[in-house]
Amino acid sequence: QVQLVESGGGLVQAGGSLRLSCAASGSRDSISTMGWYRQSPGKQRELVASITSGGSTNYVDSVKGRFTVSRDNAKNTVYLQMNSLKPEDTAAYYCNARLVTAFGYTYDRWGQGAQVTVSS
Repeated sequence: QVQLVESGGGLVQAGGSLRLSCAASGSRDSISTMGWYRQSPGKQRELVASITSGGSTNYVDSVKGRFTVSRDNAKNTVYLQMNSLKPEDTAAYYCNARLVTAFGYTYDRWGQGAQVTVSS
């Protein structure tokens, strides 16, 4: 059973930085895209950043230039470096991994969520 374990959330002042980590374990299937989503109360979950196994990245416009997603394929770990944080970045951040079976079937797994709170 695949498990994603997140770490690194917390409380920070506006303009500060945090780094989230997410390690996947227990998978016999390949991990293709890994990414970070966030959700704040009353809002839909949105994709923040994603990275393919080849290193191609994608960001939501609101975090471009401030957040950086990276991954260590050998460790099945994805990171999100968040700089110049703003109060509107406050949310629960969820790690996502898309896995691919030997037969080409894809499925998603999610982390437990890490709270990021940015004070003004």
